[in-house]
Amino acid sequence: MERRFEKELEKLKANVLRMFDSVDLSLRASIDAVLLNSQDHITQVFDIEKTINAMELEIDNGVVDILALQQPVASDLRLILAILKINNDLERIGDHAVNIAQSAERLIKTPEREPLLEIPEMAKHALQMLTDAIHSFKELDAQQAQKVLEHDDAIDTMNRNLLAEVAQLIKADQTTIEGNMEIARISRNLERVADLTTNIAEEVIFYLQARFVKHHATEEKK
Repeated sequence: MERRFEKELEKLKANVLRMFDSVDLSLRASIDAVLLNSQDHITQVFDIEKTINAMELEIDNGVVDILALQQPVASDLRLILAILKINNDLERIGDHAVNIAQSAERLIKTPEREPLLEIPEMAKHALQMLTDAIHSFKELDAQQAQKVLEHDDAIDTMNRNLLAEVAQLIKADQTTIEGNMEIARISRNLERVADLTTNIAEEVIFYLQARFVKHHATEEKK
């Protein structure tokens, strides 16, 4: 029974890494859709969404199955609980990638190309956070997870700055409302991606160190 449990746990971890890869691909495609004004990348995001949703169900079912095998020891139970939460966060990141792609699709239809403002830099930070989160889970690296936490405040600041800039642009020219509102939506979705990726890093630290952490780096250093 113990060997079967270990085999099922390894399968569960492997499925989470596959989920990470699909979500990473979807987020990158959604960002390329915005930066490149690309309908092909929009279609790619919509296609990947189906895979992500199917994988979420597979992982959830895997968690139920493995808990039915036996009562896991504390460290294994922490890992299983972390996987359950990470799975949910990854699926939600996939949803935000779809939201970004939908905004990109609407931007293509606007009369003029609106300035992207902080979007490219926010996207760069969000992708790096997800990459670091993937590495921290795969390599069981708490220091890499901590790096994710340190990016979150920067994205929050950029989101606030962008929303203020958008408000000024709309005030100056109300014909730009439609396009600028999509820029604001993209910013908000990237900010939520950062929050969810931070949650993932917190779960990795919880599994490895059996402690809960605040997602603000300044609080963590106290």
